Amino acid sequence: MNNKRLFAALAVVLALSGCARTEPVHNVKETVSAQYSSDQMKNAILQAGLSRQWAMHQVEPGVIDGHLAQRGHVADVRVTYTPGQYTINYVGSQNLLAENGQIHRNYNRWIMNLDQDIKLRLSAQTVN
Repeated sequence: MNNKRLFAALAVVLALSGCARTEPVHNVKETVSAQYSSDQMKNAILQAGLSRQWAMHQVEPGVIDGHLAQRGHVADVRVTYTPGQYTINYVGSQNLLAENGQIHRNYNRWIMNLDQDIKLRLSAQTVN
């Protein structure tokens, strides 16, 4: 009888942990092995964002703000870059359960997809 209760309790815990909708906010700091020009970095970031439906806007040299609105959810990020690295940092959000360094897991998926697309676009460019 004790084994049945233990298994039932374990099943409930596993089910609840699988339903967790929030996780720690994922920021990206990526160092690239090749040296790209500032224009190559900027273009890769802008193209990656646009392909993922982010509204990308260059604020100043080396700084791009990204805004994504999907199904009533909004995310804002700041991408900073140099020829050898880039970062994607959380700025703000709406309807993504952001609180105490936690956010809806979809936000982190969006950021990982943006990061992957930036890497793909950089790798497709010819290094000067």
